[in-house]
Amino acid sequence: MTKVTSLDIAYLAGVSQSTVSRALRGSPLVNPQTRRRIQRIAREHNYKVDSSASNLRSKQSRAIALLVHRESGMDSDINPFFVSMLASITRAAAARNYDVLLSFQQLSENWIVDYQNSNKAEGIILLGYGGYTDHIRKAELLEDAHVLTWGPVIEGQPGHFVGCDNRQGGYLATRHLLKLGHRRIAFVGDVSDDCPEIQDRYSGYRKALREAGIEPAADLRAAAIPAEQSGALAARELLSRKVEFSAVFCGSDLSALGAVKAFGESGLSVPGDISVVGFDDIPAVSYTTPALTTIRQDTAKAGGIMVDALLRLVAGEAVESRLIEPELTIRASCRAV
Repeated sequence: MTKVTSLDIAYLAGVSQSTVSRALRGSPLVNPQTRRRIQRIAREHNYKVDSSASNLRSKQSRAIALLVHRESGMDSDINPFFVSMLASITRAAAARNYDVLLSFQQLSENWIVDYQNSNKAEGIILLGYGGYTDHIRKAELLEDAHVLTWGPVIEGQPGHFVGCDNRQGGYLATRHLLKLGHRRIAFVGDVSDDCPEIQDRYSGYRKALREAGIEPAADLRAAAIPAEQSGALAARELLSRKVEFSAVFCGSDLSALGAVKAFGESGLSVPGDISVVGFDDIPAVSYTTPALTTIRQDTAKAGGIMVDALLRLVAGEAVESRLIEPELTIRASCRAV
């Protein structure tokens, strides 16, 4: 027989999982009628609160959990950007006498509940989330949990987030290409609602173009997830359209590396024929040929900010989501025209 979870009780009662948690603790924050209804449903389904899970936040394990989600369609099991982030979070936690428990997984429906019930960590940092809209739907159930996500900061979204100012990063990348004299600048990246970071980078790209009196062209945009193969496919698609462009801004370093490879296979040199800018500054791109101009996200700074914010959440302090400023890192993949 399948064990009934608090998520099941929440569904049957038509409330959030956090409301179930409060009601079963007898919290006065829950309307008495709602509290009685939830308690009745729990009794009818023989649901009992897991004492180890309910005591999770009162116990100091001196450990935080780092959950890394595998992005579907990635060329490798983990985005190299998250490898850098993992290292910085581990260093930041160690400096505060905390251990880091790493879990690398696809997110199940009850991933946060399952991990909390293991009674190992005081709080959780989430790197990567698959589809953003699905993540937000789940985040609405997590208001009682100590969870911090690396991701976009969007007004009205539930949960706590730390992320890069992606719009400013897209603006810096495109303005750099404009200053080099490029006017036909393509964009490679997925701008769907499931990729709000790439949406913001595209927004910054459009802002820079329009400030220069250039209207963004639909035929100069090709979709790509953060993966080399996807970037290569997008570059080939742009070339197949027979449209003129002298530069490409890619929404990730991985897609930029794929694009550079595809251009080379088509007999075009970077930056001789086409200039390319990426986003993330993963370690490998400073050693590629040519070394990639990119937008740097400061993972060392981000790791410290995320660990500090999570520990404040654990301590019951107020935490605000925040953005970290990106930096333009100029290397050899761009030239003036």
